[in-house]
Amino acid sequence: MDKNAELFELSKKLVPGGVHSPVRSFKGLPMSPRFFTSSKGAYLYDIEDKSYIDFCMSFGPLVLGHKDHDVEKELVLALERGWTYGACEPYSLELAKFLVEKISFIDQVRFVNSGTEAVMTALRLARGATGRNKIIKFNGCYHGHTDAMLIKAGSGLAGTSEASSKGIPPGVAADTLIVELGDLEGVKACFKQYEKQIAAIIIEPLPANNGLLIQDLEFLKGLREITKENQSLLIFDEVISGFRVGIGGMSERLGITPDLVTYGKVIGGGLPVGAVAGPKHIMENLAPVGEVYQAGTLSANPLAMVGGLATLRKLTPAAYEEMNSATEKIKELFEKWLAEYNNGQFSNYKIKTYSSLFWFVPTDKEIKNIKEIPTGLGEQFAPLFSELLSRGIYISPNAYEVGFISMAHNSDVISKLKKRLFD
Repeated sequence: MDKNAELFELSKKLVPGGVHSPVRSFKGLPMSPRFFTSSKGAYLYDIEDKSYIDFCMSFGPLVLGHKDHDVEKELVLALERGWTYGACEPYSLELAKFLVEKISFIDQVRFVNSGTEAVMTALRLARGATGRNKIIKFNGCYHGHTDAMLIKAGSGLAGTSEASSKGIPPGVAADTLIVELGDLEGVKACFKQYEKQIAAIIIEPLPANNGLLIQDLEFLKGLREITKENQSLLIFDEVISGFRVGIGGMSERLGITPDLVTYGKVIGGGLPVGAVAGPKHIMENLAPVGEVYQAGTLSANPLAMVGGLATLRKLTPAAYEEMNSATEKIKELFEKWLAEYNNGQFSNYKIKTYSSLFWFVPTDKEIKNIKEIPTGLGEQFAPLFSELLSRGIYISPNAYEVGFISMAHNSDVISKLKKRLFD
């Protein structure tokens, strides 16, 4: 038994399922999870000191790659000053000022500790600001593991729903209405059926947690119009896309102004972070000035604030161009290998990309909602993942998760990728 397998056996005794987040479990895959002990640039190193070219990038935050020198330097200085205060500090102000100056539609930011917490805060804020209870979400969009978002479509009329996890009360599920991505008529039907009861629509403007489901601009603009007509809020969940597809995220790219936006991942530079942001008249419903309560001992942790600001300052237009160019080169390499490997074993796979995100999918058809995702995706993915892992190439161990390119995926890494694929 290798060291990774030994550690996983021990972990299963100490931790439910052996992991602290389900996607790490390698469920359905014919090997144990890799236990990584260090990282640098575009590489991860496991307990047996094997190197892997990393295309998971901690599921998105590491837009500069692992252990970027400039970020590391700022973190070391911050660590020397102290790593948590539980009190006011200047570092969150610097990051908040950066965000407000760069993003035209936000006036204020509240920092939290994760994307889930950011969404939870945004939903409570929307309900508090509107005096309404119901939320519309879309099948296939993931908004963290807060109760109100672990809901799936039920049977019957548009919007009916049921919990997708045990432990969620029926009353919580009843206030979350589910619509299919792209279905504006379904959204309108919800507003008609639940007139003046819907506080907000929440959506990933670039759904990237159940495949890469790129949406039509007309659909997203339609959501903006419907919410305005009904005095409801539009929440863009940009935990993944924020600062990943550009400084202003999908909101700027699409030319659509949401009422609230949630951020995470990139804005902490790889440290635990989340944020909800928006105009002052909505944000000041939050305590202590408003009546919507939210708090957190480690919110705006100084290390995350410093790491995030150091990261964001390096995201120039040239940096985005470089990452997008690298993404296209990597896509070409992977697709050539997929077509040629083992007499075309994986030739049905294509790679869907958006900016520096990519997704292995066994079809060349456009996929805009989860009903269009090919069946048996997990079973088809297992041999692909196993083969790449054996070649020292690490992607998410879940067929529905996207991959990420970073600034560290430079020409040297691309050359090494070519060697690992074709030698």
